[in-house]
Amino acid sequence: MVPPRWSMLLVIFAMYRVMPATAPALASMSSKSELSFIVTAYGVPPVTPHYLVIPTEHIPTVKDLQRRTEDFSLVSHMFNVGQTLLQRDAPQSQYRFGFHQPPLNSVDHLHLHCLALPFIPRWKHVKYRSLGPLGGFIEAEKLLERIKPVSSIPSEV
Repeated sequence: MVPPRWSMLLVIFAMYRVMPATAPALASMSSKSELSFIVTAYGVPPVTPHYLVIPTEHIPTVKDLQRRTEDFSLVSHMFNVGQTLLQRDAPQSQYRFGFHQPPLNSVDHLHLHCLALPFIPRWKHVKYRSLGPLGGFIEAEKLLERIKPVSSIPSEV
């Protein structure tokens, strides 16, 4: 596990790797006052697009997300940005979106992997598999189901 101070340094490093091509997508989806994440390409060079959507607020892992409107909205927004970028940059591909879960995450700062398939090289798919109770990779849609706020049911009087 990476100490929290190192994870923040990694996020700062990632800010300097933001791909110029992502700027129009981010500008069209967020006003400057509500920009709550950054996007960077992952891999050097990415053979198929692989983006990381990283919140600017420090959230260590998916285990720190709760059934709250704020957390659900943040992950939904990250997911929507990832979808927009991959639809633009890899329109003919299939996609995967998700997060690494403890104890198998390498960075203690929440970040969404946005992957265009197929994996190149093919063995890279191993990093993005769910390992059930051991953690591994959780699909963004499954995480959204897990943290979806419980709607209040009016009680009968």
